[in-house]
Amino acid sequence: MKITDVIFALIFGRVIGFLIGDFLREWNINIGLYWGLVIWLAFPIISLFCLWVAFLLGRKLLFVFQGAKFFLVGAAATVVDLKLFELLFWFFPIVVLAKGMSFIISTFLKYWGNKYWAFGKHEKEDMHKEIIQFFFITAIGLLIDITCFYYIAEILGPQFSFPDAIWLKISVIIAAIAAASWNFLGYKFFVFKK
Repeated sequence: MKITDVIFALIFGRVIGFLIGDFLREWNINIGLYWGLVIWLAFPIISLFCLWVAFLLGRKLLFVFQGAKFFLVGAAATVVDLKLFELLFWFFPIVVLAKGMSFIISTFLKYWGNKYWAFGKHEKEDMHKEIIQFFFITAIGLLIDITCFYYIAEILGPQFSFPDAIWLKISVIIAAIAAASWNFLGYKFFVFKK
C-alpha cells in the first residue's frame, strides 16, 4: 500500500465518521465527549484497516482493492452530496432540483478520486474522450440516483417511524448506493479501463 492510500483512507474514514456523528445528532442521541472521540478515531482506523485487507485481497483480485478505494471516494462524495443537498434545499426548496445539483457537484469529487486514486489512470491521452465517457456513465447514474431518491423520499415516504429529516438523508444514501453500483461497473469497464 502506498502512503497516499493510507492518507486517503484516514481522511475518508474521518468524513464517514462525521456522517455517523451527524446522524446521531439528528436522532437526538447525545454521544458525549467520550463517544465523540471514539467516533473521531475509530472510523479512520477502521477505514485504514479495511483498505489494508482489500489491498491484501487485491493482490489476487485487483477489483477488490479498486472497489474499496471506489467505496471510500464514494462515501466521501456522498457526505458532500448530503451536506450540499441540505444547503441547496434551503436555498431552492425544490427537492429534485437541489438533489440533482448536489449530485452533479459531488460527481466532480468522484471523478478525480476515481481517476487518479481508485483506478490509478494517470494518462493524459484521450482525456476528452474519457471525460465524455465519464459523464455519460455519470448521467445514467444521475438518472438512477434521482429516480431512487424520488421513489424512496416522495412515493414511499418515511418508514419505520423515522422523522422526515432522517428519512430524507436515508433516501439520499440509498440513492447514492444504487448509482454507485452502476458507476463502479461503468468506470471500471468502460471509462478507466487499461
